Order: sequence, then C-alpha cells, then structure tokens
Amino acid sequence: MYERRYGLIRTLAPLHVGASAGEESGNLNLIFREAYTQTGIIPGSSIRGRFRAEMRRQGGSDQSATIRWYGSEAGNADISEARVKFEYASLVWLPVFCPGQPVVWVSCPRLLDRYRRIADMSLRLPDKYTGSPGLRGRESTGGADKDKILFFNLGFMTIRPDARLRDWIPEGFEDCLSADRLVVVDDADMGLIHDMALFRQSRVKLDDNEKKVAPGAFFNLEAMPEGSVLIFPLALKPKEADDWKPFATSSSQDLYFGGLESVGFGRCEVTLIKPPAKEVQ
Repeated sequence: MYERRYGLIRTLAPLHVGASAGEESGNLNLIFREAYTQTGIIPGSSIRGRFRAEMRRQGGSDQSATIRWYGSEAGNADISEARVKFEYASLVWLPVFCPGQPVVWVSCPRLLDRYRRIADMSLRLPDKYTGSPGLRGRESTGGADKDKILFFNLGFMTIRPDARLRDWIPEGFEDCLSADRLVVVDDADMGLIHDMALFRQSRVKLDDNEKKVAPGAFFNLEAMPEGSVLIFPLALKPKEADDWKPFATSSSQDLYFGGLESVGFGRCEVTLIKPPAKEVQ
C-alpha cells in the first residue's frame, strides 16, 4: 500500500512537452496528448525527472536522498526501487479565447472526473454545455433559464447557467480562475476546443555562415497556453511519506517542464497537496 498525494500545476508560460521533431507536414512539434479527449498531458516520466533533478540539485555531492527516493540510475549495479511514484498530469481547466469574455476556462466531464477521483471529492459531475451564470453572451430566446450563447472560432454554443461550477475551482486557485468564466463542454468537443486554444509559434534555424534560414529548418511549435491548470497523482511508501521533502521551504515552487526553458517555455507553479485522511469504519 502507498500513501496518496497529488500535485496541481499552473502554467506560467506556454508549456511544450512532446516531440522535438515531428514527421508530419510542416515538421510540427507536437505535444503529448491524452488518448480519449485528445488534450495535452505531461507524462509521469517528465514529472519524475524534474523532481529528481531538483532533489539532485539540492543534495549537491551527497546523492543518497535522490537514490533513496527515485531509485538508482540505469546501469547502476545496485538496483533499487523508487519510493515515490508519479502518474501523468491531465488538464482540469484550459484557458480559451472567447469574444466578449475575452477568456473562459473550459473543461469536460471526463477531465473533471479524473480530477474528482485524484482529489477524492464527492461532487456530482456537471452537465455538458453548462457555464458560470456571470458569462457575458447573448441570451437564448428558447431557453427557460436564460441560456447564454457564446461564440468560439468553431461556431456558436448555447450554455446553460450552473452556479455550482465554482466548486470545481481547486483550493488556492481562486485568484487565477475566475468563477464567472467557467465552461463545461462535451467530451467529444474538448479536443477541438483544446487545439483552438494552443499556443503556436513558428521557429527557424539559421544557416551557420549567413543570416538566412537553413534548408529544411523551418518548423512550427505548439504548447499549452499560460494559465492552464493540470493535476497529477503520486504515491509514497507510507512509513516514509513524511520524510519526502521535494521542495526546500514550502509545498509550492516554480519548476520548468519540457526542453525549451531556454527560450521562455515551460515555467510552471507546482503545488503538492496531501488529502485529508479518511476515517476507517
């Protein structure tokens, strides 16, 4: 048995965790995606690597704590199992441009259900195509409860008001997630809205001798936008769980994910949370 914890990630800059060079037309650098909603994720191996590197940096020449918690590196004769285990991080809320708002945070039942299970909440899942009562939009003439019509790049969407969506804002994120700008869509629509919201940038590699683009060195990059909120579960060996100190001073710290931090990508605020213990009947 393991002790359960989880982490919340808020992107402070565009986040690219994925391929370094895709084979698709245009050499698009794709991010990793969850299989069903086709929304961006951070693999558990990437999260583990970042935490391991942070503990290695804190430990200096003494790497015993790093080996104890994360196991020995490949090729080491003394193989040891990691005492902390990470799963992938999935989206909880995704910021999307919407004329008139100008930004709404969008999710879907499948993503919220994973958040609910990881955070061990008893909330009832919201219905699809619901939103905060404070959304600005044209009122639907046929709606009984003053449904709002929002306009996205993909067309118009009728949203029913649901004040309970504010309960799905993670604790401590009230200042960065507006309770008046939350929208829940169908699982089948989430992937399309996600792709519409991605940060995209064209990049080039210059020729070694001249200031011109090298042949075949033009490519596009995609990343999850600033302001995205993700969640990931982790597990600790129970008898040693309180000894795990991934951050030096608090339960929250800025970390970089992905391989493009040198050009301003990947900065995130990571907060670790210990769910309250349940009473055993």
